[in-house]
Amino acid sequence: MGRSGLICAFLLAVCCCSRRAAGVPGEAEQPEPELVEVEVGHTALLKCGLSHAQGNLSHVDWFSVHKEKRMLIFRVRQGQGQSEPGEYHNRLSLQDKGTTLVLTGITPHDDRIFTCQGKRRAQEHRIRLRVYKAPEEPSIQVNTLGISVNSKEPVEVATCVGRNGYPVPQVTWYKNGQSLKEEKNRVHIQSSQTEESSGLFTLRSVLQAQVSKEDKDAQFYCELSYRLPSGNHMKESKEVTVPVFYPAERVWLEVEPEGMLKEGDRVEIRCLADGNPQPHFSIIKQNLNTREMEEERTDDNGVLVLDPAQKEHSGRYECQGLDLETTTSLQSDQQELVVNYVSDVRVSPAAPESQEGSSLTLNCEAESNQDLQFQWLREKTGKLLAKGQVLQLHSLKREEGGGYRCLASVPSVPGLNRSQLVNVAIFGPPWMASREKKMWVKENSELNLSCEASGHPRPSIVWSVHGTASEQDQEPQNVLSVLNVLVTPELLETGAECVASNSLGRNTTIIFLELDSNRTTNLSTSTISPPARANGTSTEKKLTEPESKGVVIVAVTVCVLVLALLGAVLYFFYKKGKLPCGRSGKQEITLPPSRKSEFVVEVKSDKLPEEMGLLQGSSGDKRAPGDQGEKYIDLRH
Repeated sequence: MGRSGLICAFLLAVCCCSRRAAGVPGEAEQPEPELVEVEVGHTALLKCGLSHAQGNLSHVDWFSVHKEKRMLIFRVRQGQGQSEPGEYHNRLSLQDKGTTLVLTGITPHDDRIFTCQGKRRAQEHRIRLRVYKAPEEPSIQVNTLGISVNSKEPVEVATCVGRNGYPVPQVTWYKNGQSLKEEKNRVHIQSSQTEESSGLFTLRSVLQAQVSKEDKDAQFYCELSYRLPSGNHMKESKEVTVPVFYPAERVWLEVEPEGMLKEGDRVEIRCLADGNPQPHFSIIKQNLNTREMEEERTDDNGVLVLDPAQKEHSGRYECQGLDLETTTSLQSDQQELVVNYVSDVRVSPAAPESQEGSSLTLNCEAESNQDLQFQWLREKTGKLLAKGQVLQLHSLKREEGGGYRCLASVPSVPGLNRSQLVNVAIFGPPWMASREKKMWVKENSELNLSCEASGHPRPSIVWSVHGTASEQDQEPQNVLSVLNVLVTPELLETGAECVASNSLGRNTTIIFLELDSNRTTNLSTSTISPPARANGTSTEKKLTEPESKGVVIVAVTVCVLVLALLGAVLYFFYKKGKLPCGRSGKQEITLPPSRKSEFVVEVKSDKLPEEMGLLQGSSGDKRAPGDQGEKYIDLRH
């Protein structure tokens, strides 16, 4: 280029600079548009801010600008507005005397620039409408297949999805509350968005990372950050944990329940390791005879169940397994399992017998791996009789026969005990509860008669009447016989006799049968005497029928009325002065002197001699045997 060309270029540059400095009309930079923010579905108010037309916007055109393309959407002529055909038809209206354009039903497609232009086309006002929509709650999907710590590259941990937001929200990943950043070969975050037909966006973010054994319990979650007209906001997903696979470094054996074990417990033995996944284990036990380790049979979960545990289950156990991740052989330390027991409880003599009035000694023994405590209990009542291995019974009575239980327990192991029952037999003839019994029955009905006897040797029972008999063993020396009979007139007349006998004697109980129809009639006229006890004793038997209560009430009422009447009569004579007793001072009957010493009053009584005892003086002196109940009152003195 010559000198002349350089001069031309210089002059051209100077001209351009001077033209910009002079402010050539139409080529000055446009001012920033007015910002209006609104949420999707709300209404936007677009105010025309032409400076020269305040209060007089009779001629205004509204345009939308999208992708640098202007499109007329609304006209204002003489204060009247008219919407142009297109996407904004029926969504625009005027407000504030035509100074404000109202846009309803905001959508993401309305995020653009709007301009209002006056009659002079060189003058216009630009408005930037920004649209916002909060995304839905973020969802997170964890990698359920898990991640190995031996992976050399980042592997997918979880995927976060935020739907229907506008504009696209920002995503941040967290582990245990600490945000994660991109880190070469360690952490990689890959995000993408999809625009829906509605104009809203769906964000998808994938977190990839390398993990270590310490991440086995790590909590991962994602956070979406977005803006609304009210300010900045955020939403968090739930926390998830990704399965982390790592080799085992330690193996051990676990026994449940913990603490002291006893026979009868349900015991579970399992193998555990600090690796993930858990290796497959075998549980082996040392044979006490050969000292060799033998594999035990486990369930599908690899657990050895001892139910119920026995003393034979005691011994040394250990776990053996193979880590499939590293093909490393695994073995635990041996653990001693002790099942505490009590066994072979024995009482001697095994079948004790004794004469009434003599003494008897019972001895109890048992085996256990712990110290034992012995107790003797009465089987019938559960009463504690003695502590220790020996029970002494002195001056035995018939009723002391029966069951005695020796209880052997281990105080250091709660609930561990065993017992042995022994029956003491006292020689004697049959013993029965009563000689006689009465039963109320209905004629032609079936009835069960029962008879119980005890003795040693064990008695047998026979009945005097025909029927279906069955026996029930109560104790080795007791027997209960039940006879099913039909109530006939003959049976009502004769009753039934139950006879119990053994080699030392016999005893009888008679059962009298009475018809129910006679019960009410007989109650007021007959006296019920208590049945005689067998074996020379008797026991008073109280009336238990409801009718007996009525008889007692009637008798008491009659007695009260008789006493009241007698009291009234005595009171009447007392007031009339007919009774001298109890009155103060002395009274004397006045008679002629010649007859005063001869007058005697004779009082006779119809009372029997034994009833006349009620008339004795307070001194309680008895009358002579010849006294026939007559009372003489000497009134001569």
